[in-house]
Amino acid sequence: MAATLLEQRDSSSPARVRLIDVARAVGLTKGTVSRALNDHPDIAETTRLRVRRTAQRLGYRPLAHAQAIRTGRVRSIGLVLQINEHDGHRPFLADFLAGVSQAASGEDWTMTVATAATEADTLRLLSTLWEDRKADGFILPRTYVEDARITTLRDMRVPFVLYGRTGDDTGCAWFDIDSEAAMAEAVSRLRALGHDRIGFVPGGEGPMYARLRWQGFCEGMAREGLPVDPGLVGLPALDRAAGAAATRGLLARDDAPTAVIFAVDQAALGAYDVARDRGLRIGRDLSVVSYDGIPEGALMDPPLSTWAVDTRAAGARLADMLIARARGTPPEDLRALGHATFLSRGSEGPAPGRADAP
Repeated sequence: MAATLLEQRDSSSPARVRLIDVARAVGLTKGTVSRALNDHPDIAETTRLRVRRTAQRLGYRPLAHAQAIRTGRVRSIGLVLQINEHDGHRPFLADFLAGVSQAASGEDWTMTVATAATEADTLRLLSTLWEDRKADGFILPRTYVEDARITTLRDMRVPFVLYGRTGDDTGCAWFDIDSEAAMAEAVSRLRALGHDRIGFVPGGEGPMYARLRWQGFCEGMAREGLPVDPGLVGLPALDRAAGAAATRGLLARDDAPTAVIFAVDQAALGAYDVARDRGLRIGRDLSVVSYDGIPEGALMDPPLSTWAVDTRAAGARLADMLIARARGTPPEDLRALGHATFLSRGSEGPAPGRADAP
């Protein structure tokens, strides 16, 4: 009876597609198909794609544990998010993860995400996920000028890709948005509106983006023939309260700025609070331009003019780069800059007394 039941179960279940079935379908040897599916560098990209598409069409699924033993890879992208940062990556996290996941799925990779409360916890998790073979490499978001994650992974010879740049990018693959160009263009836009007293509120100390956006502001001022007045540079601000404090300090000056560029949107929201308290109208009495494109900016009155980033596309690009890095592409061949898009929504306008400005 047991044998009869087993035969009935086997006959009613679809046969598992084997590697030899894929090999026959594409007209290649079993070994070539195996190397193509396991991303061996000696297989041409066109062959790898043809094999992968055929395998998907036939419904071939390798046994994950056997593949990991054979190749030393688990086909998983690692990501450790440090949630104690000022916004916990909130402005971009959902779209960013969707982009990473979509690109990984397209290569039959998965994504392993962990959260950490401190830098020490982050370093521990990176090491643990790698040593336990839970990830084949890592995407490191929000990089710092001096970044312990980079040092740790470089020393361990673990593949990684930065979302951002760093002070010493030796051995680093990276994708970043050219935020310094955005800051320089923000200066030019305000200058074209007649502003010659332009303030700046930088981001926090440490993140590489803060350094780059400050450099971009200075370059923009120089390009427009405007001096950088230290008195028109506010205290660093990363949230609404700090942004409000920085704005109050700038507007308390006798030569107060008529426009302020903020390194991050969250801080720029504080300018609206100060303007309301002083009876000023944003976009008319005080122009504000920022960077990040957070949803809250669109709800302000008037909506915040800002530089927005396609974080879903950035996530996909980083996933592709990390997979290439894990397959052996040198990090120096995996470096690229993307560009932000300016959303002119009403918080910038002609300098007071310059209604004729374009």
